[in-house]
Amino acid sequence: MHHYLYYFDPCVASVNACEMGENYRLIPVSRNGAKLPDWKLPAVLVVDAAEGDLHRLQKSAPKSGAWQLICLINGDAHPPAVLKSHIFAVLPHEVPHLTLAKTVEKAFEHLHAQEAHHHTRRELHRAVSDLETLNKIGVALSTERNTDALLELILSKSREITGADAGSLYLVEENRGVKHLVFKLTQNDSHSVPFRQFTMPIDTTSISGYAASTGHILNIKDAYRIRNLPFKLNRDFDKKFGYRTKSMMVIPMKNQKDEVIGVLQLINSKKHAGVKLSSSKIVKEEVGPFSRQSQDLASSLASQAAVTLENNLLYRDIEKLFEGFVKASVTAIESRDPTTFGHSERVAKLTVALAETVDRLDSGPYKDVRFTREDIREIRYASILHDFGKVGVREEVLVKAQKLYPPQLELIKKRFQYIRKSLEMEGYRKKVEHLLANGNQGFEEPFALIDGDQLRELQNLDEFLHHILQANQPTVLPEKISEKLMEIAGWRFDDPSGPTEPLLTPEELQLLSITKGSLNSDERLQIESHVIHSFRFLEQIPWTKELKRVPEIARAHHEKLDGSGYPYRMTADEIPFQAKMMTISDIFDALTARDRPYKRAVPVDRALNIIGDEVKSQLLDPVLFDLFINAKIYQLTAND
Repeated sequence: MHHYLYYFDPCVASVNACEMGENYRLIPVSRNGAKLPDWKLPAVLVVDAAEGDLHRLQKSAPKSGAWQLICLINGDAHPPAVLKSHIFAVLPHEVPHLTLAKTVEKAFEHLHAQEAHHHTRRELHRAVSDLETLNKIGVALSTERNTDALLELILSKSREITGADAGSLYLVEENRGVKHLVFKLTQNDSHSVPFRQFTMPIDTTSISGYAASTGHILNIKDAYRIRNLPFKLNRDFDKKFGYRTKSMMVIPMKNQKDEVIGVLQLINSKKHAGVKLSSSKIVKEEVGPFSRQSQDLASSLASQAAVTLENNLLYRDIEKLFEGFVKASVTAIESRDPTTFGHSERVAKLTVALAETVDRLDSGPYKDVRFTREDIREIRYASILHDFGKVGVREEVLVKAQKLYPPQLELIKKRFQYIRKSLEMEGYRKKVEHLLANGNQGFEEPFALIDGDQLRELQNLDEFLHHILQANQPTVLPEKISEKLMEIAGWRFDDPSGPTEPLLTPEELQLLSITKGSLNSDERLQIESHVIHSFRFLEQIPWTKELKRVPEIARAHHEKLDGSGYPYRMTADEIPFQAKMMTISDIFDALTARDRPYKRAVPVDRALNIIGDEVKSQLLDPVLFDLFINAKIYQLTAND
């Protein structure tokens, strides 16, 4: 390396190249006012302070600090004050040649020491900067739960810290016990690239396959000149899009068990980030090999990314597992009442859509309400599991279609069959007695009277049964039928096994006298208790912090704004906002779902009118119901 020694010519001290040594290059500077030279560094300048050399230097001194001054002064002069920070030594004009040579040598040693110090500081600063960058990227990676977004982040940040123009990302997946690479993502600053996912074997016949199978990093200066390796670059992409793949860095992403779970492929390290590689000429000028620093940074990032990615994949698998458990639970619940199959999924679909509609509002009372991805998932789980507590309700009550349970109605019908047979036998007995007492002469008229009485009793019996069957329907009980039931219950029949029995037992009369629906007060409480059962069950699940309100939301789906709902009689301020949305969805699906044994499906318009009446009665949220209609959310389950 040359040591540049500048001196003003003529110099008052003798500057002899022979005495300086072969590593020194002496460059004279004219004193006649000519332009000062373009400085080459590191340099030492020998100047005559008395001649005003320092003042000339001050105007055009090198900007870098890699230069030193040796000032020559008269014996009785004072050291100069100009450029004081660069003065290494002050010597007399009559300095011996050897002393001057040694001073110059020491000045250069001082410059080298400074340079080494500055280099160390620069390296330290760069290391700290790199560490800060990796830490920031690590934080960004660790907070991203969406796997697709995480892959985008991994690739974009890897390209950013290495100056790569393009890149691809592959993941290792297993199918039937065989592992392979799946092309998951590509990015390119110079071209818009259509994406198509495909798989490739993990072997040494491809660049990414080689990195995945060997676990080794590949840093290729020119992908068109690969030598002594078992693979070549597939140039199909370059030919199709007029691209030139030159430098490449391919990094296997390894988890904590040192297993390769993916491959990061970076292409074309650019000198300037904003340049588009639109021609071979630009590639030649702009693209260089990936530096050792880039390789170290990318390797470190790949290690962080692999751990985060594996955690994300594990988190996703846990989510899938939990999702499967939730669906299996709902299937188990709905299998007890097949007529409600799909109700929970439909309610979740409607409620999530309503929440997403609210989230997009930019005006109105709910314009500041926002739901994150986790909030939406919380709403979905609460909606799917809102009826889970029905598993704790007796099945006969859960599926009760009419006021009487089927065995009860069957017993009443058997009772009437028995009475019918008894009436018929009574008629036969009377006829036999008449024949025994009067013979077979003139029996027609008495027999006709007996048959007439029997027919009237049988007709009356059929009328009783008809009223019972009519009262058994889960509709509003007419007053006339209610009075008739009391009359029927007053009739008694002879039981051959004991005393006379009423046509209707007190329990049967009580059930048939239900004024609306098919449930008495005790049964209705049992049905309503499903909300409490749901809450108790959901409370047992160790929900993550993002889902911790699932039990609270689910337990309020039958509450009304005025406190008339059940089972907790909550008022508007106590009901979670998410539950207010679910209530509308739940009522709509319950009204419009396919026919059930205890009710017929209601047309959509009629269902919306019914809900609208509850809104007018201040039972449901009017703003949410308007959104439910205006956004046509109710149409989402039309074909489910």
